[in-house]
Amino acid sequence: MSDALKHECGIAHIRLLKPLEFYKEKYGSAFYGVNKMYLLMEKQHNRGQDGAGFASIKLDTKPGERYISRVRSIEQQPIQDIFAQINSRINKELTENPEYADDVELQKKHIPYIGEVLLGHVRYGTFGKNSVESVHPFLRQNNWMHRNLIMAGNFNMTNVKELFSNLVELGQHPKEYTDTITIMEKIGHFLDDAVSKIYKKLKKEGYNKIESSPLIAERLNIAKILKKAAKNWDGGYAMAGLLGHGDSFVLRDPAGIRPVYYYLDDEVVVVASERPVIQTVFNVDFDDVKELDPGHALITKKSGEVSIQEILEPLERKSCSFERIYFSRGSDAEIYKERKLLGKLIMPKVLESINHDIKNSVFSYIPNTAETSFFGMIETVEEYLNKKKTEAILNGQRSLSAENVKALLSEHPRIEKIAIKDVKLRTFITEDSSRNDLVAHVYDVTYGVIKPEDNLVIIDDSIVRGTTLKMSILKMMDRLNPKKIVIVSSAPQIRYPDCYGIDMANLESLVAFRAALELLKDHNKYHIVEAVYKKCKAQVNLEDKDVQNFVKEIYDPFIDEQISHKISELLGDESIKAEIDIIFQPVENLHIACPEHLGDWYFTGNYPTPGGNRVVNRAFINFYEGKNERAY
Repeated sequence: MSDALKHECGIAHIRLLKPLEFYKEKYGSAFYGVNKMYLLMEKQHNRGQDGAGFASIKLDTKPGERYISRVRSIEQQPIQDIFAQINSRINKELTENPEYADDVELQKKHIPYIGEVLLGHVRYGTFGKNSVESVHPFLRQNNWMHRNLIMAGNFNMTNVKELFSNLVELGQHPKEYTDTITIMEKIGHFLDDAVSKIYKKLKKEGYNKIESSPLIAERLNIAKILKKAAKNWDGGYAMAGLLGHGDSFVLRDPAGIRPVYYYLDDEVVVVASERPVIQTVFNVDFDDVKELDPGHALITKKSGEVSIQEILEPLERKSCSFERIYFSRGSDAEIYKERKLLGKLIMPKVLESINHDIKNSVFSYIPNTAETSFFGMIETVEEYLNKKKTEAILNGQRSLSAENVKALLSEHPRIEKIAIKDVKLRTFITEDSSRNDLVAHVYDVTYGVIKPEDNLVIIDDSIVRGTTLKMSILKMMDRLNPKKIVIVSSAPQIRYPDCYGIDMANLESLVAFRAALELLKDHNKYHIVEAVYKKCKAQVNLEDKDVQNFVKEIYDPFIDEQISHKISELLGDESIKAEIDIIFQPVENLHIACPEHLGDWYFTGNYPTPGGNRVVNRAFINFYEGKNERAY
């Protein structure tokens, strides 16, 4: 609950399909694209707080004129910082050159960042690296305009080692061992190859080098380049790329793990990681924003021609359910509905835990992202009470005096704001062993609303490591002296690491895994741990397609309730006087709430790509051998 869970990033892409003069005349500014990009990125701030970047390309510039601009930041407010830099530069140019004010041609020629092709990125540092060099967009430079490649993405690859080796075999010398650099160089290799082949053909046709340049732009087949580059990729990805002459693409992985949405009309092509962002920024309806199909790329040529092409054969759709539970903005119509349903579906188990005693129960939520699930939970309480009242009246179980009816109808759920996060304190805390006392005071509590006979029910999106829950929230809630504390997770138990973008790289940090180990000890079955280790080791040299997830055997001897009960034990201690009960959403309910988004590998161990099984086995081997390192 409220653990610092870092996760996938956010992308934003705008391609203006009209000359800049059009936007100046219609919207009052040639900076229309830059302004919209700021809004797209700011509205996706929830997806990345460690860094942000922006890049733009001007179309049809003359040799010697700058046509690519890029700015990146790792400041505390990175989005605001990069656009402050952009605005400062724009204002400086306009102040020093008043003649630019009403001349779009001069603005485009002399002022950086103004362009027709724009790419933005917000980032979480999944690998713990947060230097500005790790911030997207990345740039692969070349004096040939067509070979310049700018890339940004929301992805993790499970087979970076293999992809890196492929590049070395091609004769390349990549500057870094990261998936972003590896992917960019892979695409760059086939881009270079395509440009060279087209030029050779043009040369045979009698064109010189200057004449060939625009013809190369016309003839470049972006889909063909992506098909060659992506052939052996294993991971979840939503990536965007810009070519120096003005072509652009956005590609989604074949299992649809990472989200991509787009909108297009005769003025603009827009892509973002979340649907409501596009709806809000461009004031368009829900149905106007489309989801890019898995394995497909949205490609926009320099000419403005837009196409959607299949790059990789789609796999079984396994879009990330964590997006629905937690990461994406709750203002999406579908996500809002799904989160409310998650709250409703978990409520029967909560009612059982509190013995259906609504009168002596207080309901709340932590953090704010759990509010929508909380609404669903309360709706179910109201439905339960209404049914109870109706039955009492119809069955004549109580006297129908005015006083009794008034008392009966006045019963309602007790809703309170129990915890308030101290953001200033949270940002001060650093990652070291001396932080425990500070963590315990991240939240302020509301005193005076809990009675000693009360149950205190708190819902959250998910419980991952349990650190904040153990060190802070349970102790804080216990200060209010409730009879029982019920912690409700709208997500199922997180049992397995993620390898597609969420920062859950090992097993031992997951409280569900630690609980399963303790249960194995309690039931004299800890020998299973060594047996699983041997099975994982035996698969190290197998091809990914032949690897199985044997870590499931750690959980197989136990039902969900046993693991939940053990988690309750692990997260409590002698200092807590209240009874503790931790309730998790069943996986079946998750599928009911999110039927179109069945990516549930962190809960079930059913990874959507072969590389996932290899990663979870490596994570178990690392745990068993005591290696504190990432599994991918």
